Amino acid sequence: MPRFSIRTFGFPEIRRDDQICSLSLRKGLALLVHLAEAKVAVGRDVVATMFWPDSPEEVARARLRRLLHRIQLVLGDGCLTVDRATIRWAATVELEVDSQAFEAACDRGEFARACGLYTGDFLDGFTPGDCPAFDEWAFFRREALRGRVVQALERVVQDAGAAGDHATAVSHARRLVALDPLSEVYGRALIRSLMLSGDRAGAERHLAALTQCLHDELGVTPEADTLALLKQGAAMLEGATPPTRYVGKDGIHLAYQTYGSGPVDILLLPGFVSHVERVWEEPRCRALLSALATMGRLILFDRRGVGLSDRVGFSPDLQATAQDIATVLDAVGSRRTVLLGASEGGPACIAFAAAHPARVAGLILFASLAKGSATPDYPFALQASQYGLWLQQLVAEWGGPAGIETFAPSLAGDPQARAWWAGLLRAASSPGAIKGLIESLRDTDVRHLLGQVSAPTLVLHRRKDRAVLIGAGRHLASHIPGSTFVELDGADHWIFAGDQKPVLAAVATFLNRLPGSARWRHG
Repeated sequence: MPRFSIRTFGFPEIRRDDQICSLSLRKGLALLVHLAEAKVAVGRDVVATMFWPDSPEEVARARLRRLLHRIQLVLGDGCLTVDRATIRWAATVELEVDSQAFEAACDRGEFARACGLYTGDFLDGFTPGDCPAFDEWAFFRREALRGRVVQALERVVQDAGAAGDHATAVSHARRLVALDPLSEVYGRALIRSLMLSGDRAGAERHLAALTQCLHDELGVTPEADTLALLKQGAAMLEGATPPTRYVGKDGIHLAYQTYGSGPVDILLLPGFVSHVERVWEEPRCRALLSALATMGRLILFDRRGVGLSDRVGFSPDLQATAQDIATVLDAVGSRRTVLLGASEGGPACIAFAAAHPARVAGLILFASLAKGSATPDYPFALQASQYGLWLQQLVAEWGGPAGIETFAPSLAGDPQARAWWAGLLRAASSPGAIKGLIESLRDTDVRHLLGQVSAPTLVLHRRKDRAVLIGAGRHLASHIPGSTFVELDGADHWIFAGDQKPVLAAVATFLNRLPGSARWRHG
């Protein structure tokens, strides 16, 4: 039985029994990689169209036949199974693919091994030429794998630091910095690890390099928290941001944090993306979270599929996210909590409040909605056609500050805010993964659950919000029994953007009026 291995990280390479197969045909390499990634038979017409999009059908099929013949001359007969309709790697071939080994290591939680397998971006620098469909497929695959290695590197840095293995933390933090040089979160992780390893000179050099990079690229200076790492020394480093912990259930691990203390628990569930560590990088967001933490114990988490939580290979639905809420609340020992659902986080909080009334002391919905897309009886969301165009634009702009002009008009001209949002998007997900998640959110509908919410409810919405129209907030307030509706000035969709004072004042008033607040956590 022949044994083949395919290297997809970096420039692709095919080996048979540890010997390099000198296949000089770029389209041949591309085809073999595509078949290996597919793991199943692929239609000949699909392949012909992918690699010869501008050729007539018969010409494309003839070129494919010649290409398959030349591949088999180099790799040997029997490496592929080809019939009149499909092509695939032969079942008799033992096939090893580095990208698949990498993902399997991530799935098993072997993050150090996964980081070792990731030797470069997927098909980095490779293209078969004049094959836009293949290049688009490779782009989405590259972004998905890149998102997973970022997650793996973050886990290794965290675990190595906690174990006192600061040399390992330094080496992996350097890789994070290389992936996103403008991220102060990753820069701080490297500076912190260098300081704890005793390399103050290295920490100073990286701070200088980061300062220069931020100046040259964004015209900004490092945040106070970054500068403080050197000024205050290693003793303060562990307290820079709340520690991230993990809880596993049904084979899925969720990243969460707690911050602050007080008589109440406040669980914040944001919109379609989140990253429990990178949220602290944005000064306004940090200020809002810190203010909430003065009102009670703040609980943050990344739902499955995004941020630092496990990638799951499918789009989590409403019930899955509601289950994630329960899992995190159990992990932190919270028996009753106030749920704060922002934007697309609102429906999952509504579902949880309806299903578990004894565990919800209060519900706060900010810039949220009951249904993901518009229908004749619900005109407050995007039409399906508009939704599709918005999603297409979001995916096309992924990697940059996609959508910031709509989400936060007041920050759209701020270079540092734009860089932070772009970095959070890259760290939190990938274009292919987010496409499935947003399509799932588009189909969300919790209108039938609104009347079942018995917890005291506060609905907050800015009047000129363009991402979610204020009519959606009015609809929530009019259908949740006994709810309070507060209209706020401004156009920012993000809760931390714009004027925070009215938001925090409304939340504080709501919490103070809830009965039995001193007994919530333990009651």
